[in-house]
Amino acid sequence: MSRPDISYKELERRLGYKFKNRDHIMSAVTHSSYANEPKSKGESNERLEFLGDSVLGLIVSDYIFSSFPSWPEGELTKLRSSLVCERALCEFSRSIKLGEFLIMSRGERTSGGCELPSILADAFEAVVAAIYLDGGMGNAKDFVLRFILPKLKDPLVCTYNDYKTSLQEMVQRRPYEKLNYEMIRQDGPDHAKRFWAQVKLNEEVIGKGKGKSKKEAQQYAAKEAIDNVKKRGLS
Repeated sequence: MSRPDISYKELERRLGYKFKNRDHIMSAVTHSSYANEPKSKGESNERLEFLGDSVLGLIVSDYIFSSFPSWPEGELTKLRSSLVCERALCEFSRSIKLGEFLIMSRGERTSGGCELPSILADAFEAVVAAIYLDGGMGNAKDFVLRFILPKLKDPLVCTYNDYKTSLQEMVQRRPYEKLNYEMIRQDGPDHAKRFWAQVKLNEEVIGKGKGKSKKEAQQYAAKEAIDNVKKRGLS
């Protein structure tokens, strides 16, 4: 078995959190290849990974829900997925060199397991859970947002536009113009409704859209309207 010498002070420094109960972080950095060895004591990070996935999802969902109040559900889902996908979590782990602290079998480490994206992503989720169990949601949120906030400034991640706001800004340059949104249709069962909306510039329909909510339909109507306004050279 291969178990690196762990400097808890250094690990806590990189995490920005000091554990009251080090058993939590020990479990978070213990890979199943080590935990399953006959002489091993303690459990792997698999259970913590399960919990961390939910805690991470809640923190990110809550933050982007509050930060982007006009975004429709579909776009929020896409953004959340980009922030908690394996690639992103692996990147977060590598930024603090979490792989150096993973406890795993000699064979797993020799084969490069401490640098595998899936293992690093799982370890990050486990660390989130460990902080949550040790210090509560507030500390877990502080830890997660350290990594999430810079991502939200990356245009390759945060690509969705608030089309209604953009359209309003284009139109308000001409005070005599007036926008009006109308719901024109809805169908489907309660659990899977679809909505159709249109936006008028004065009395002319300049965009239509559909979505899983009224807000989403209006956003896509505004998106089409922006394209039409640009084509006319009115922007």
